Amino acid sequence: MKAEILSIGTELLMGELTDLNASWIASRLPALGIQLRWVSIIGDDLEMLAEAFTRGMQRSDIIFTTGGLGPTQDDLTREAVARAFGEEPTVQEDVLSDLEQYFQARGAPMPAHNIKQAHLIPSAQFIPNRNGTAPGWWAEKNGGIIVSMPGPPGEMHPIWEEEVEPRLRKLVTEEVTVTRNIKTMGLSEAAIDEMISEYFGLENPYLGIYSKADGIHLRIIARAADTGAAWDMINPVADGIEEQLGPYVWGYDEETPEQAVGQILKERGLTLATMESCTGGFLVNCITDVPDSASYYKGGVVAYTNEMKIASGVPADVIERHGAISQQTAHAMAAVAADSLGADYGIGITGVAGPERVEDHPPGLAYLSIVGTGEGKEMEMRVPPRRVTIKRRMSNTALIELRKLLTAANPGAKVPPGGLL
Repeated sequence: MKAEILSIGTELLMGELTDLNASWIASRLPALGIQLRWVSIIGDDLEMLAEAFTRGMQRSDIIFTTGGLGPTQDDLTREAVARAFGEEPTVQEDVLSDLEQYFQARGAPMPAHNIKQAHLIPSAQFIPNRNGTAPGWWAEKNGGIIVSMPGPPGEMHPIWEEEVEPRLRKLVTEEVTVTRNIKTMGLSEAAIDEMISEYFGLENPYLGIYSKADGIHLRIIARAADTGAAWDMINPVADGIEEQLGPYVWGYDEETPEQAVGQILKERGLTLATMESCTGGFLVNCITDVPDSASYYKGGVVAYTNEMKIASGVPADVIERHGAISQQTAHAMAAVAADSLGADYGIGITGVAGPERVEDHPPGLAYLSIVGTGEGKEMEMRVPPRRVTIKRRMSNTALIELRKLLTAANPGAKVPPGGLL
């Protein structure tokens, strides 16, 4: 089944917003056996949109759209689909009633312009949206399908997972594609390429290598008649990669560093505290992005100045003897964070975010320390001297190294597809 994605909105063409929806949808199509052929961004123009839908229906089996389902005059996705299908939309009273109740529950009358969100053509069905006022459309005609979803990811993602993907699984009965992501840190692309060269160059299963902010990712893609057969092709490759790269593997599939370390902290009843300097709060932000992080994260301090480090408990003589940018200070920060909050583990990060030198140290120099009830970790790092890179790289490294420490006692543990340690 061939597919294309239309990201709709003039704000995307103007650079006011970045289109993240297309890549999100694209990453979910291979496992459904759907081949993505085109991705386009189109402005809020009725003629252009209708033309895009007409052209898309000629070359693709299914079109996914995001955006243009709001109540304003420039939200034209419904009108464009109707024009491409040659059908007239009409108001559906039951959906209009639901919209009115939605606004009443929030203590406000429904604006008249929202009525257009209750419009539907004969060839379409509504896709429920429990997180907003804009229901999606599932429209079918002459063997082609257009699936229209809201633009905000907070609305689009649940619609996809709860409504669209289950329908697609019933619809696609041909060859399926299954993927497995193995995430590593500590080796370069070239080193990994050399270590597992025997797995590259195959067509099915295919192995790709990608450099990401949290390390080097390896993606195995297999196509087969069914999911079980695809996994039979993936598993030997995954096992071989893990045998070669085991100490450097930190996660799988959709795992993030904060999810990976959070899961194991929670399962083992362990707690964490942090003190960071050059990362400026990026570390605590990552940790608390996990919904249940309060069960294992005690808290953290952003000690951006020497005065704040000392006020938070870092001994002044450590900073005087070794400097704020030193392994000793990072260690003291980690120890103070753990001790002051009664946590099992502490993370300390200090460094030079740039662009100027600090204490005659160059931008990009950073120190990480992890202390705790088990084995600790001390690291000096040289990171590309860009502030956002330093923040992201140091935070990811800290979490990944902590996860490695926590799993070192059980190095043979493996993660099932889609699961966490």
